[in-house]
Amino acid sequence: MRRTPEPAGATGLTEVSDVRDVAVIEAPSVLGLRPTGVEELPRALLGAGLAEGLGAVRAGRVEPPAYDARRDPDTGVLNPDGIAAYSLALADAVGGVLDHGRFPVVLGGDCSILLGSLLALSRRGRHGLLFLDGHTDFYQPAAEPTGEVASMELALVTGRGPDVLADLEGRGPLVRDADVVALGFRDAEESAAAGMQPLSAGLHAMDLYEVRALGVDRAAGSAVDLLAADRPGGADGYWIHLDADVLDDAIMPAVDYRLPDGLAWQELETVLRTALSGPGAVGFDVTIFNPRLDPDGSIAARLTECLVRAFRAA
Repeated sequence: MRRTPEPAGATGLTEVSDVRDVAVIEAPSVLGLRPTGVEELPRALLGAGLAEGLGAVRAGRVEPPAYDARRDPDTGVLNPDGIAAYSLALADAVGGVLDHGRFPVVLGGDCSILLGSLLALSRRGRHGLLFLDGHTDFYQPAAEPTGEVASMELALVTGRGPDVLADLEGRGPLVRDADVVALGFRDAEESAAAGMQPLSAGLHAMDLYEVRALGVDRAAGSAVDLLAADRPGGADGYWIHLDADVLDDAIMPAVDYRLPDGLAWQELETVLRTALSGPGAVGFDVTIFNPRLDPDGSIAARLTECLVRAFRAA
């Protein structure tokens, strides 16, 4: 596993963000999924102008170890040791950005990269998580059909699962149930049929249909209020995790596990703008978008536009 340093001239961008000092980290790991194209997400979004739009510096690239397609017999998951090692390396990269007073934007890769980002925060205190995903990703290994950690990351970061991943550096859970808001998921029927463990009652959960019933502005505001650092017993800020499949399948077909329905572009922009507006947001990642399913690059361009608009409006 190796770190690629910040490219020469990466700070000489044409636009500078007036909101945050953003640093982009490329995290092209598919250790928790399959090498089907998600590893090309950083290239696609950077090629569509994300760094320039955010006024961001490039803080390097964390390369994953070799992919092993065999399911580990002891843990029941793919690449457990590789993901654990990668999480430590990514945590170091995210921590370096934080130590320089910058706002990390991590470009996956699959959802297993969340472990490294939250490990970086766990090393620095107690933090929360705004989890934006079309799936709840709360599977235990026995119920996940192929052992993909990209279907388990919310369970793992809350301390559920094999210790090699759920107790990184002896810090598990990386985030407490009470410090998590899962918003926009729509996989209840599918996950129940597969035998996924139910979401903990201690987690704050608003599925797509509750978001629609409340109205996206109110739902996003409620999520941020639940994660606010100034609430009694609150955490020291929160990470924002975005899986592209939280978007409506009609506008975001470039994902590996598709589900009908989902958030519209404007709804996602509203949620992100709200989440980024307060002082509590400390970092952000985007995962699962598969550029190989976007041959003309139009979806990458629209996703980039959505992210830039949300950051600039925050």
